[in-house]
Amino acid sequence: QVQLVESGGGSVQAGDSLRISCTGSGFTFSSYGMGWFRQDPGKEREFVAGVNGNSSNMYYADSVKGRFTISRDNAKNTMYLQMNRLKPEDTAVYYCARKATYTNHYYSSASYFYWGQGTQVTVSS
Repeated sequence: QVQLVESGGGSVQAGDSLRISCTGSGFTFSSYGMGWFRQDPGKEREFVAGVNGNSSNMYYADSVKGRFTISRDNAKNTMYLQMNRLKPEDTAVYYCARKATYTNHYYSSASYFYWGQGTQVTVSS
């Protein structure tokens, strides 16, 4: 069955960098667009970044553009989110997700049917 497992979260100071990973199994990883979302308690889950199957297109939320970089290594069935110049407002649980093939709307959580369990990122000031 489809599984997505995030790793690499932690607690850092404002201005620090952190890289989180998402490893997929149970499907042909390179055939699917993937995305990162985040959610803070009491808030809606929000789109962070997305990447298509061959990494020719990347998508970013305005709040992270220029600071975060999404990438993937299809040989390792793994997607990454490199987060630089972290801010306290980046604190959230970060989720990776597999996008449905029938849509190219990366920005909506409704386009994704499989989700990881999440990894906590905490940025203190």
